[in-house]
Amino acid sequence: MFRNTSCSFKTQITFISTTSKPIMKTTLESGENLKISGFGNFVVKQKADRRGRNPQTGETLTIKARRVLTFKPSALLRDAINK
Repeated sequence: MFRNTSCSFKTQITFISTTSKPIMKTTLESGENLKISGFGNFVVKQKADRRGRNPQTGETLTIKARRVLTFKPSALLRDAINK
């Protein structure tokens, strides 16, 4: 991307990181999925209320509904890791 510049690799990575983080954060906070080509998918899933138990006291309680972030790596990333 920045091959013909006088910036160091570290400077380039810092630039990409600082400019893309707010976009990624806003996208995921709004509940949209985020796909980064060649890297993977970040998916926001809604979890429902469920029953849980305090392991120390055995008391039954309700774990409130929440959103969780999951990641599924792309085939390219999986292949690169498993070489």
